[in-house]
Amino acid sequence: MQLIKIVASAWFILSGIGVQAHELPLVQVHGNKFITPDNQVVVFKGVSASDPFKLQEQGHWDKAYFTEIKKWGANIVRLPVHPANWRALGNEAYCKLLDAGIQWATELQLYIIIDWHSIGNLQTGKFFRPSYHTTQDETNNFWRTMAKRYGRHTTVAFFELFNEPVKSGEFGECSWLEWKTLQETMISIIRGEGATTVPLVAGFNWGYDLIEAGTNPIDATGIGYVSHPYPMKRDKPWAEKWTTDWGFMAAHYPVILTEIGFSGHEEKGAHIPVISDELYGEAIVNYCNAKGISYTVWCFDPDWAPMLISDWQFNVTRQGKFFKQTWLKK
Repeated sequence: MQLIKIVASAWFILSGIGVQAHELPLVQVHGNKFITPDNQVVVFKGVSASDPFKLQEQGHWDKAYFTEIKKWGANIVRLPVHPANWRALGNEAYCKLLDAGIQWATELQLYIIIDWHSIGNLQTGKFFRPSYHTTQDETNNFWRTMAKRYGRHTTVAFFELFNEPVKSGEFGECSWLEWKTLQETMISIIRGEGATTVPLVAGFNWGYDLIEAGTNPIDATGIGYVSHPYPMKRDKPWAEKWTTDWGFMAAHYPVILTEIGFSGHEEKGAHIPVISDELYGEAIVNYCNAKGISYTVWCFDPDWAPMLISDWQFNVTRQGKFFKQTWLKK
């Protein structure tokens, strides 16, 4: 396994950001869609990995992991980078993990989202758990590093600027104008490095609500918006409420739901707001299909709920069975 990592890192260093024959087409924004240079519309359906640091520690950061995801019919993998793990491993060592993952994804024709996986209030510096703790300076420097290293690598389609922002309550107050300014600063940093990667912006309520983004959009072109509409964020029936809260944005901007998923109440790790059943799965897939909305399901890991797999033999959980069957029958 160590040899694989060395070879993958060496490939990335030698190739830099030059286009290889097997690299994926560049993803760009055109109106409310993601497109390739030949004007083909791309709708993304895939999974969120667990943190590459966690996978490496458990011996599962390897091509076999990506190969299994590809077998399910996915076309994208989200890589959540927790600030605490970024600091623990160090920038260069962590980037070598990303180098390897991006190489495997490229070989398998899977796009990548790099996600700065924090939950809380970046304005006040209050966060949900210690693993999510970061600062504005660290966040900006993270995106500067990502833009320099991967900003022209076409496999890396998206930079998800901040996982789940929270605006009030125990985390302190953050206005939309303050959040908007923070996001625009990150985008300016990324663009200042010449990156062609599409930035993704989340709204408040733990990355769910885009209402304020609709009334006062981010002052930048070529971006997408994010929502995390887990089943318990709203009561059934969902569709009309989803449209009010975030789905309306899909008429004007590309939208990608970078976390969806459900867990039966009887399953390991079941918790608010993810407890539901296949009716939610059918509702969110049908809603996305009708509106051309992309999504990634949380989480391709047997430990982080709601799980898609129950073990490292890749046996499926309840939602894993649903999404795998949904994708493979298309």
